[in-house]
Amino acid sequence: MTHPFATDERLDISEQARTADGQIIRLNRRLFMQLHAFGGCTDPDLLIDSLRRQPFGSVLYLDVNDPQGVALLTFSEDADFFVDELRSYLNRPPFVALQPKPEYTMFGRTYAIGNEEDLERALITRPRQKVCDPKWPWAIWYPLRRAGSFEQLSPQEQRTILMEHGGVGHAYGRAGYGTDIRLACFGLDKNDNDFVVALVGPELYPLSSIVQRMRKTKQTSQHLARLGPFFVGKAIWQFEGAHA
Repeated sequence: MTHPFATDERLDISEQARTADGQIIRLNRRLFMQLHAFGGCTDPDLLIDSLRRQPFGSVLYLDVNDPQGVALLTFSEDADFFVDELRSYLNRPPFVALQPKPEYTMFGRTYAIGNEEDLERALITRPRQKVCDPKWPWAIWYPLRRAGSFEQLSPQEQRTILMEHGGVGHAYGRAGYGTDIRLACFGLDKNDNDFVVALVGPELYPLSSIVQRMRKTKQTSQHLARLGPFFVGKAIWQFEGAHA
């Protein structure tokens, strides 16, 4: 018996975009990124010494809101990395002695928005470079969930709202104040968030200013159901990975 929803079309879950000349490009790769926060760290140098001996890419942040707080960002194209290699690593000294803060755990994947001309750079290379750039040590990480009202808008209304929101970020980026990393976390987040966002830059104030300006956009003021919690920190260790 044929299933009522059966189709002969092959399901394509690759990331897709369109070049300036209209050519559709596809890439079935994406980068997973995860942030773990900890308390009880009195000697971050021990963590750096340990990370220095690891082949995987990582960023270690000092928590601006906790004098003994740190956060570890890791990233990989292979989701198995987080339950195999990383899990084993975090269950050994020095990280196993720290106090986990699961309320700040964030996990997501890079995704295409449709106008990228180089998908590998946009999805794989550029996010790693952004978080590991020594010129951009400050970071604000936070999850968000859109309200159902956004999904009920027409595609044109959605594009207009997203263009307004994105325009703020682009203005700050052109001025050299910061840049962002956007991750999708549908089905990957215990609180059912839709996205994880990171703002990174050379100084903290401009990143806070971006958040303030975003509050006035239609997306944030009318179509967000939840925002945060926010992790705010400064990188003291950045490594793209042995095979980056």
